[in-house]
Formats: sequence, structure tokens, C-alpha cells
Amino acid sequence: MAEPGRGAGWQRAAWAEVDVDAIAHNASALRDAAAPAQLCAVVKANGYGHGAVDVARAALAGGATWLAVALVEEGVALREAGIDAPVLVLSQPSPAGVEEAVASGLTPTLYTAEGVAAAASAATAATGLVDVHVKVDTGMHRVGAAPADALALVKAVEAAAGLRFAGLWTHFPVADEPDKDAATEAQLERLANVAAELTAAGLAPPMLHASNSAGALAHPAARLDMVRCGIALYGYAPCAPRGGPVELRPALSLKARVSHVQRLPAGERISYGWRYQLAEESVIATVPLGYADGVTRALAAAEGQVLVAGKRRPIAGTVTMDQLMVDCGAGEVAVGDEVVLIGRQGSEAIWADEWAGRLDTIAYEVLCGIGPRVPRVTVGSA
Repeated sequence: MAEPGRGAGWQRAAWAEVDVDAIAHNASALRDAAAPAQLCAVVKANGYGHGAVDVARAALAGGATWLAVALVEEGVALREAGIDAPVLVLSQPSPAGVEEAVASGLTPTLYTAEGVAAAASAATAATGLVDVHVKVDTGMHRVGAAPADALALVKAVEAAAGLRFAGLWTHFPVADEPDKDAATEAQLERLANVAAELTAAGLAPPMLHASNSAGALAHPAARLDMVRCGIALYGYAPCAPRGGPVELRPALSLKARVSHVQRLPAGERISYGWRYQLAEESVIATVPLGYADGVTRALAAAEGQVLVAGKRRPIAGTVTMDQLMVDCGAGEVAVGDEVVLIGRQGSEAIWADEWAGRLDTIAYEVLCGIGPRVPRVTVGSA
């Protein structure tokens, strides 16, 4: 393949580099931190924008033993790529979806009687028992069975001829907020109470899991049998780790090459709305990435910067749909020069959490927002 952004196959000089060695490193670090709990690598939303198949392979190489997706289709894509590791579907599939999940050897999550019935029906076509996990809503209030309903639900699973109860789990909404530790501990206690009730009825959960990245890093008691790590797998800690540092490496860089250069006099205004005015004569570089690619208009308004020739340079004016402009001052810039929007160039670096801080959002949204028009280029050997 040609050098990124140049030559055959690069009609548009913009790309995202995904460092699979960083993914494998992060998986290994998280596995070690959570041990003896297993690591489940969350690769939903196309691996948080990194490319689900490449991320899954790298995470497994780094020590993950499970994968998790939001949609059945996402799990099917992993199977079609030849990945045979256990895959947990994090939300209860539709009746049609659960048939596809069973046919593809995925592990569905269930939390309603209707879901159990649909899974049982789909399991009639399977060879052998179909493992399912039951989710309990201990306080997130998004999806999941009420704790009081869990025993009846698990009994229904075990009564179904083709199903096997293989796990019980919940999800933490505030594990990343130290001032809400008591709430997370209360959720963990609710899950433990449900597990105890099931055990007393002869239905002990074979696997118990609760922790997202924040739970895994900040709540050692919540690691249980498995931790489900998303954002930390991609190099961003949602909270300060407790019990020792965990080195994480951001895995995605967003880059482009300068497509046009012009020198403009002081006083000229740039882009839609003419909101950016040059205080002095400056070199303006056009970069072929815009809000249709995930570089939001709000980033320019929040004084967002990019890296050119190893220096931070401001985005000049409103980000347009397909392009943005950069104020390079008196610097020497040429068409084809590399521009880094997320990543490292020389001694400087801009990461997704910097964007998040400027935009009053989270790194998850920044990464997932990088659009499909941006090709992903894998670097590393994991």
C-alpha cells in the first residue's frame, strides 16, 4: 500500500491510524490489573471507531478471553472474520436477532420473560445448549431485570430445554466518580444479594461480572469473575486507577495532509461566518477533514488546535463539512505536509481527551464520532 495520504488508493489525503500493538498492550495491562478476573474486550460501535475486527484480534492477543458487542450484527461480523472467542451481546436481542445470535454462536443477554421465550425458541435449532447471561438492573435503569424478578427469570432459562444459565451481570453508571463510591458499592451489594438468592435455590451463577473500565480500575472488589473494558482498552482511563498505576496507550491517531496553501494579509477573515480574523499576515493551510468526518464545528469555537511540523496551530474559523483551515502563522507549510489532529507529532501530542475537555464531552464520543469516510490504517504487528 502507498504511504498514507499519498499515491494510488488515496483520493483523499486523510486517515486514522490504529496501533494494534497499543491495543494488545492495554489489554495485557488491564488483564494483569484485574487478575484473576478474566478480561472481556468491548468492541461495539466498530471498536469505538478503531475497527472491531482488528481490535478484537489485538485484544485477544493481549490476553482478553471474551469480547462484547452491542448488536447481534456486530457479533456476526466478528464470526465472519474467523474470530471464535466467546462474544457477549450486551443487550437483549429482538426475536429475529436472537435467532441470528444462536446461529452464530454468540452469547445473548436476557432480562425479560419474552426474551427467554424467544431464545428458547431459537435454541431448538441449535446443536447443544445455548449459553445465556442474565442482566440485573441494580441502578443504571437502562435495561435489565429488576432484582426481585431475577430468580424467576433464571428458573425460566433453566427450564427451557435448549438454554443454559451461564452468567449474571450488571452495569455501573457512576464507577468513575469517587464521590459516588457508596452508590457503586450499593449496586455491587444488590448484585451479590441476587447471586446469593440464586445460589440458595440451586442456581449459582457460573460467572458473575459487573465492572466496566471504571469499575475495573477504581473498584477492585467489583472485578468478580470478569471485567468488561471499553474505553481503557483504547488507551483512555475514565478515572484514576486505585491500587497501582495502569499504563494505557492511546491507540488511534487522526491525520491528514495539507491540500492547499495560501498566504493572506492581516485583516482577512476565514471560513463561513467570517468569525476568524487574521491579526497579521499568515499562512493558511487547508486540511481535507470536516464535520462529516467527526471534526465538529464546536472544536474550532473551543479554540481547537492541530499539529503541523511539530507545532500546535489553531483551527482558523468554522470547520466545514469536508475541510478545515489552519492558521500556520509565519511557518513554512507545503501541500502534502502531514497534519495531526489526534496523535503525536514530534514532542507534541493531542489526544481525544483533550478534544473532550474542549467540547465538554467524553473521549468515547470523540473516537466513535470519527466517520466512515476516514479510512482506518492498521499499524503494529499484534
